[in-house]
Amino acid sequence: MTTISLDEKQFKVLLKQTLIELFEERRDIFSAIVAEALEDIGVANAIQEGRKNDFMSREEIETILAG
Repeated sequence: MTTISLDEKQFKVLLKQTLIELFEERRDIFSAIVAEALEDIGVANAIQEGRKNDFMSREEIETILAG
């Protein structure tokens, strides 16, 4: 088995090339990754904000969801 070694500079160049290729050839995958990351950030921010405020009762939540 052959081992390949990369220094930090080579690794960065290879990573950049891979990301550029991914973006150019598979925008759908790249967009899905970015969208998922933004959703995760939004959920994390909502959780953080919720911890600052008073909690709602289950009935209040169900009333809001019922519309």
